Parts: sequence; structure tokens; C-alpha cells
Amino acid sequence: MAGKEWILNQAFNRWQFNRPKYVGKLSEAIRACAPSSIEEWVQYYQEHVRPSGEMLGTSMQEHLEEIGRRLYIKISEQLHAEIRSITEDDCIAYVRDVVIRRTYEGYVTEKETVYEQLEEQLGVDLKPAPDEWDRKYNVDFYIEVGKRFIGIQIKPTTYKQTPEPFKWQKWLQDAHREFESQFGGKVFDCVFCN
Repeated sequence: MAGKEWILNQAFNRWQFNRPKYVGKLSEAIRACAPSSIEEWVQYYQEHVRPSGEMLGTSMQEHLEEIGRRLYIKISEQLHAEIRSITEDDCIAYVRDVVIRRTYEGYVTEKETVYEQLEEQLGVDLKPAPDEWDRKYNVDFYIEVGKRFIGIQIKPTTYKQTPEPFKWQKWLQDAHREFESQFGGKVFDCVFCN
């Protein structure tokens, strides 16, 4: 089910069926409801929540079923055709592109636009973080202050488009808290337009 769930999640997000236009303002609604059971949430959702776009049925239950049908069509027709069109050569070229060109271009962008600007604006030397810090704490650079370290994480503006952004953000927060506990300094995010 994990693979199927991943595909459903990717498609649901890609075609934006998770947006208020289709499902209403979920975060706002569940907080307003503050349900003590899933049944209470179902009842509240069906009675009080409406999409900001067109209603696709006479009830929210019918509306959600129609969204499910539309998601199925997108997956079974469009996504399926896209997957069938991928060749072995496409996969090889993609892997090379990510590993070589995109990594290099990302490094150059990071160095030229972000790294140097940060050093200039902060008036300090930034040191590249060890690879272990990048993997474990998601820290790209650091500033040494006495026996403590301040972490710097550089992200493109597109980072919020990652799959399952809430899980990603939680992981980053946990990793940054661990860095602070280990090294005594906070981690600061620097977002750049790429």
C-alpha cells in the first residue's frame, strides 16, 4: 500500500485536489470543530465545510466522491500515459542530469548568490558544513562563535513544493533542535529565488 499511497498523494497534490477550491479550508475547519472523534469531524465537515470553488455534488459526500473520480481519471489516463512514455534512456539521462548538472548549478547558485551575499551582509566567514551535518541536521554552512556553532540552511523558494511538506517541515524542525542542543546555536533558514 505504501507505493499506492505515494502515487495517490503525489497525484492529489499535483492536480491540487487538496486545495480549498476542492476540499474547503481543512486546517481552519478542524480547529473550529475541535472534534473528539472522527465521527464528529465527519458530521462537522459534511454540514459546515464547503469548497471555495464549484460544488461537484449535492452534498459534501457526493462532492468528495467526484473529486476521487477526477483523481482516478488523472492517474489512469494522464499519469499512466506519462509513465508509459518514460524510457530507460530517459531514466539514465535524468539520473545524470540530477547528479551532475543540477548539483553543479545548485552549488554555483549557492556560492555566487547566497553564500557570498550572506558573508558580505553578516560580515563573518561562513564555513561549509561537514557532509554529516548536512545529512543529520540539514545545515549547509555554519558560523563559529567561541565554542558554539550557528547553522545556516539555504533553500530555494521551491522547497515548499516538496512532497508531504508538513512531514518535511517537522523533520527540519527536529533536526535543527538537535543541532541547537548539540552545538549551542540555532539554525537559520535562508531562502533564495532560483
